[in-house]
Amino acid sequence: MPCPDFDVSIVQRSENGSAVSSSAYISASKLYCAYDMDSKDYRYKQKELVYETVMLPDHAPPEYADREKLWNSVEAVETQWNSQLARKLRLSLPREVPMEQCVEMVREYCQEQFVSKGMIVDLAIHDPAPPGHNPHAHLLLTMRSLDEQGHWMAKAKKEYVLDENGERIRLPNGRWKSRKVNLNDWNNRGNCETWRHAWETIQNEYLERNGRPERVSLKSYERQGIDRIPMVHMGPAVAHMEAKGIRTNIGDLNRDIQKTNSLMASIRNALQALQTWLASLREKRKILLEELEKLKEPTL
Repeated sequence: MPCPDFDVSIVQRSENGSAVSSSAYISASKLYCAYDMDSKDYRYKQKELVYETVMLPDHAPPEYADREKLWNSVEAVETQWNSQLARKLRLSLPREVPMEQCVEMVREYCQEQFVSKGMIVDLAIHDPAPPGHNPHAHLLLTMRSLDEQGHWMAKAKKEYVLDENGERIRLPNGRWKSRKVNLNDWNNRGNCETWRHAWETIQNEYLERNGRPERVSLKSYERQGIDRIPMVHMGPAVAHMEAKGIRTNIGDLNRDIQKTNSLMASIRNALQALQTWLASLREKRKILLEELEKLKEPTL
């Protein structure tokens, strides 16, 4: 069955995150980061790298197709200690779809959802050993818009709050009341739901195209009306340890969840059988009472 894994996170400098390091990791390459003057080397992951590219919107400088130039440019423009550097997405790929079509599917998804909106997408597809065991895509997205000249724009601007007469409002400390206005909508909370639904839809389209009966749903069990405890995503490191027979806390938790779900299913089945038996008894009682009523009636 296709794995409905869809994870979104932010690369943040306040958490020691690095856009250059994140790009080097997903592309299994060695990149130099000018911000901390250090090389990020993940070439040991090349054996699981299936595909990599940088997708640019029309007005992006062509040199940003070079990961090192792109993300060093991002690191340079983000000057705050708590800057948000990039958005990360990890998407599980359906093993039922051939890998060459998975590449096409992910590119189509990125073009429609991100590149067409002005974002640059650093894309890489991994398939750790054994091949076909855990195929997944990594996306690294820019968070600032580019102007028509290809220069990074501000993420937000300050706007003064006006009263009913159109005048600025002075605060008790003497400053003017203001608010932050985002210059793009890429951080809107509703975007994640839109992206999840689009990824679910395009996977199902490719599954149908390949004549597969499986379908993907990225909704929670609760929203699907399924009475089951969801498993915890293990990630490649934990999955690798478990495959070697090394028990992990997450693996033990998932085994406990599987046992609990199995027990709950057994209880539900037993309750359903009991309800069916009780309904049968009620029907037999009803028929018996009707027969008894007939016996009470006088006959010729």
